[in-house]
Amino acid sequence: MLLNEINQLMTDFTRTSPLNVAPELDGLRIFDPPLMGIATADDPMFLSLKLPAAVGPLHMLPQEWLPGAETVISYFLPFTKTVRTSNRQPGLPSKEWLYGRIEGQAFNVALSRMLVEQLKRAGNLAVCPAEDSRFAIADRRSNWSERHVAFIAGLGTISLNRSLITRLGAAGRIGSVLTDLTLPVTPRYYTKIEENCSHCGACIGRCPPQAISETGKDHAICSSYLDSTLARFTPRYGCGKCQTAVPCEMRIPLPK
Repeated sequence: MLLNEINQLMTDFTRTSPLNVAPELDGLRIFDPPLMGIATADDPMFLSLKLPAAVGPLHMLPQEWLPGAETVISYFLPFTKTVRTSNRQPGLPSKEWLYGRIEGQAFNVALSRMLVEQLKRAGNLAVCPAEDSRFAIADRRSNWSERHVAFIAGLGTISLNRSLITRLGAAGRIGSVLTDLTLPVTPRYYTKIEENCSHCGACIGRCPPQAISETGKDHAICSSYLDSTLARFTPRYGCGKCQTAVPCEMRIPLPK
């Protein structure tokens, strides 16, 4: 299977899957086609994620998830303009954003499963770490950080609010699949972890619980606020204010 074939599979699935549509919201389409990045499974940066200053020692290497892994396929699903613009108002998250967060994540899972299935049909090994029984989160850190993996795969860099800023912006969801198929690597166009972030501070004022400051993000405050939205909007929850109505919403922002 070639890289362009994989990209076409993911694009077609995004455009045609009924899971990418919210019938309750007049057929709202949640995501535009994904942006894909490729990393080699033996990139030394994966080992660096085990450092306490990065993710931590529990973070698993690609070969620990899939013995014989050659490639990490990382992708970013950008929210459609309708989803993004609906959430630009201050205060509570929009209904469209809540659907994007919950139904959108269900689609993200379906996309990764489709890709794993297609790779296996082509005679390759494949696994999605986030869907694996070994996937775990402890102290707000997972043993497979999609954001850091995306950074290694050339998709983008981390922002002040700890989102991923890609060339299509930060408003979206991330996923990844490991395979023993060898694919051409996506060159990293950056060298620093927050290179795409202009540190303009717009996300600071956008955060309802004031979890973001010039020094970064307090994940405990953010998590507590998300819990409060779950109590209010069950079975959905979300916020996304720091990813909308900011310069990095749909592009890499200009330097401050």
